[in-house]
Amino acid sequence: MPEFITLENEAVRLSPLELDNFHELYPIASQPKLVQYSPSDIETPEALKNYVTVALEQREMKTSIPFIIYDKGKGRHAGCTRYMNIDWHNKVLEIGATWIGREFQGSGLNAQMKFLMLNHAFDEMGFEKVEFRVDERNLRSRKAVEKLGGVLEGIFRKNVYLLDGFKRNTCCYGILKEEWDKARITFF
Repeated sequence: MPEFITLENEAVRLSPLELDNFHELYPIASQPKLVQYSPSDIETPEALKNYVTVALEQREMKTSIPFIIYDKGKGRHAGCTRYMNIDWHNKVLEIGATWIGREFQGSGLNAQMKFLMLNHAFDEMGFEKVEFRVDERNLRSRKAVEKLGGVLEGIFRKNVYLLDGFKRNTCCYGILKEEWDKARITFF
């Protein structure tokens, strides 16, 4: 089943997320404002358990494939990511719901896992487009997506409420398979 895949290279392992993983993730998820640009609530044990439960329900519905991230260099779990909003018929999916602890940010871990996920989505799953949705204010994440080859396709204005009540603008990026085939050659 594609929803129980493990993606791995020398730097990172993305394993299927399971409910028990919430114990390994809580020390990371409880970092203040870790997901300040996201509508996800993960800061308390109850909220994180609910977050994982919803991800697993979406996996059962085949609209999401959630992963727990393991940083091989640091020898520790680093956070979560997933394929989401999977449209099997039109061969389009989104990579999102990604959060990693502050000690892993800027280390190259995010690029390594996105490289694995993009390759797998296009080469193994046969998808034709991968999308990313990023808060307009999150310049760091926007630059990371652009470095991957993501093309800004538009901005949804005031379309998502965040936990603090702010209604964000969401930048929509896309990478087509033929664009990734060119971009990945020079990626690392």
